Amino acid sequence: MSLLASVRPCYRAVRASLQACLQTHGSYGARSNSTVHALPTSTKVIFSGIQPTGIPHLGNYLGALLNWVKLQRDAHPDDKLLFSIVGWHALTLPQDPKMLSASRREMLAVLLAIGLNPERSVIFYQEDNPHHTQLAWVFNCITPMGKLKRMTTWKSRLATSRNAKDESEVDESHLNAGLFTYPVLQAADILLYKATHVPVGEDQQQHIELCRDIAETFNRTYKGSSPLFPLPECMITPTPRVLSLKDPSSKMSKSAPDEKSRILLTDTAEQIKAKVRGAVTDPTVGVTYDPQSRPGAANLLTILAACTGEDVMQVAARYHDKGHGFLKADVTEAVEDMLRGPRAEFERLKGETAYLASVAAAGAEKARALSEPTLREVRSSLGLI
Repeated sequence: MSLLASVRPCYRAVRASLQACLQTHGSYGARSNSTVHALPTSTKVIFSGIQPTGIPHLGNYLGALLNWVKLQRDAHPDDKLLFSIVGWHALTLPQDPKMLSASRREMLAVLLAIGLNPERSVIFYQEDNPHHTQLAWVFNCITPMGKLKRMTTWKSRLATSRNAKDESEVDESHLNAGLFTYPVLQAADILLYKATHVPVGEDQQQHIELCRDIAETFNRTYKGSSPLFPLPECMITPTPRVLSLKDPSSKMSKSAPDEKSRILLTDTAEQIKAKVRGAVTDPTVGVTYDPQSRPGAANLLTILAACTGEDVMQVAARYHDKGHGFLKADVTEAVEDMLRGPRAEFERLKGETAYLASVAAAGAEKARALSEPTLREVRSSLGLI
């Protein structure tokens, strides 16, 4: 019997309770150690986006998508929630048109499969609302290049696209204008809906700070009776940092050349087993949580703790006198238990093209209705109306 089997009854009881709660809101859920506190009764506008560049991997699922489901579940009835599939952002790196078209539909199916409810949240394609790029142009015209040069994300994305291990290897002459101004479009995405809160990881805080700077600049430059844009707040959600199964010195990535380095939402039980079994560990006897000296083992412990909702140190204590084989078996079982439901729902939804199109159309209509007054105010402030 594996160690996970000994705690499975308790884990399954907790999991069943969470699923029942999410199903009450018309959604399917799974455990994560990410914490999103219940929102207070004051009205919030929450916006977040995801690129349509392939099926999400385990890190995306644990780090962002489950938090979206929790936000939907815990939000006050008066809060507005907007989740966008941001196709314009995807174009900052080369894309195959046919693959991008398919990826857009698949990402929409993923969002529905994990439990986002289009009756509660506005789920839409960014490019279906032309107001995003219109406001981005306005913001481009008031954002100094100096601020954009201090952004770090564009350099890391360029390094990823070049398969460079170190950002210092990147030749900045290859930088395109779209990737350079990426944070400005992101600010437009957020401020177009006068979002008050943006759920992000710590690596995105710099972009939200720029968004606030842009809002302040516009409010100061085009003074009205009251500021047009709010200053959005980061909703920092503690999330597990899931690393590559083949190179635990880097994050799990959809763009990594080795497909065995990541677990996808659509992976079968056998694929999950093979990938976890081949995960890089070390020859040291016994398993301990030491991200610096033993990153491979620490990564597996992080994944297991995220799947079961436990503290990673408590999980590690169960394996101090066990081999990596025991840990890998339990990680495989926990990941499969977590992904089985969303995977099956995704497989059902991805062929429902008419339904997906109707969800996208309804979401775009709601998004445009919310953003039209904002753009009208902006044009009036600029003298373009």
